[in-house]
Amino acid sequence: MTTAPKPFPSQDFDALDGFDLDDEFMDLHPTGAGAPGPASMGRIPDAFDPVGQMRTETEAAINTAGAAPPVAPPVVAAMPAVEMSTALTMGGPASVEVSIPRIGVHIFAERQDTAAAAERAGQDRRMARATTQIRLGGVQAAIEAYQAEPTPPLIIVESLKAPQDLLAEIDQLAQVCDAGTKVVIIGATNDILLFRELMRRGVSEYLVAPVQPLQLIAAIGGLFADPAQPFVGRTIAFVGARGGAGASAVAHNTAYAMSERIGVNTVIVDYDLPFGTAGLDFNQDPLNGVADALNQPDRLDATLLDRMMVRCTDKLSLFAAPATLETDWDIGAEAFEEVTTRIRATAPFVVLDLPHLWSGWMRRALIAADEVVVVATPDLASLRNAKNMIDLIKQGRPNDAPPRLVLNQVGIPGRPEIPAKDFGAALGVHPSLSIPFDAKVFGAAANNGQMIVDAAAKTKAAEAFETLAQIVSRRELPAASARAAGRAKPTAAAKSAGSSSLLGSLFSKKR
Repeated sequence: MTTAPKPFPSQDFDALDGFDLDDEFMDLHPTGAGAPGPASMGRIPDAFDPVGQMRTETEAAINTAGAAPPVAPPVVAAMPAVEMSTALTMGGPASVEVSIPRIGVHIFAERQDTAAAAERAGQDRRMARATTQIRLGGVQAAIEAYQAEPTPPLIIVESLKAPQDLLAEIDQLAQVCDAGTKVVIIGATNDILLFRELMRRGVSEYLVAPVQPLQLIAAIGGLFADPAQPFVGRTIAFVGARGGAGASAVAHNTAYAMSERIGVNTVIVDYDLPFGTAGLDFNQDPLNGVADALNQPDRLDATLLDRMMVRCTDKLSLFAAPATLETDWDIGAEAFEEVTTRIRATAPFVVLDLPHLWSGWMRRALIAADEVVVVATPDLASLRNAKNMIDLIKQGRPNDAPPRLVLNQVGIPGRPEIPAKDFGAALGVHPSLSIPFDAKVFGAAANNGQMIVDAAAKTKAAEAFETLAQIVSRRELPAASARAAGRAKPTAAAKSAGSSSLLGSLFSKKR
């Protein structure tokens, strides 16, 4: 344990401020009849109603989950794990973007709820590269254990004793700690004088019980953050519920709106190596950037990554797929994980365009992403696949908000569609928004290598992409830029005129 380190700054674990959408999503067509209900006595026994069955199963799962109290107070207690009728917010649960290296973490808890929180933290996607051991017994158990074994890079101990007794225990623990070991204390006293004295003794961080999983993860990530790296980029994964759902178009247009409308530096990574369309959509000659990076992930640095990227605009860079069938692209999951980690150090936002396939690296990429957007069309196959995907992602990300759902290609003439309300009810996740089908606009933009917000700035689709960009980035459009584009927050005159734009309705409902 080192002496007199620089005190670790206190953490603020509140979610980022955002505006509520309050169940508002674009439902372009009347839903007609209500959501399908349970079969009545006079109904034909073998009637085929898959949407109603999925909705019934989802409601039963919610009721079952709500009947059993959690082992430890969850960090997202204010937001149910499944959203049936709750408000859809931009912020959601507290978000922690950290990069934790391959380290060993030993946790010595005194209370069961602390051990449970530590166990949930150890199973979190952000701790995938770390090895966590949890024991009971507090500081005394740690002192006994390290009499005969070396200490790991990080020790987290809990003590419920009075400040003077806690300091005495810490002095004993310091005698058995190896040089370079970081120590985090979980105590029961919220006292600045105690905090300062612990920092003077070389303790790296002090947390007041009870602690939550994300609080532990943020503390660990802060201790091992690279001082030369100013940020850890936020990864946003877009995946289609079925082939042809338009997930790539949604990902590219959303990323473009983030960079050009909101003004944040963004990188698009096209992981559909044989069939990726990012190069076509942005009218760029695809380099072998992604393929070269995946073939040599250990050699990547900031300079090499910059050479592999294609600069589309001042704030948007592209890692295009080679889009060739000359290679089988048999690449391990570790390479995808390492490349994504390296790219996160280059920009605040990284948009992952994931292909419609299922493999080990796809599963890990979805679970490891900071935010997941599932793009579906309003049909039965998309509903089935989206439910399977969302259920798996929820299970693998217990400390994160549920994936976001976007309904695309809504309103194809003559096609029977599942209403957005029933679609969301069957999944337990309300659609963030629906994007209308517009073959002329999307086709012209794709053929010309343009994004919708440029090619058809005044369409509903363009406003939908700007809204989705605000949701996933948790940033609002700059007021000046919005006014210049003619899409500012509606004035009183505009409201009285009955503005029907998507953003107008969202902001007016917020007020």
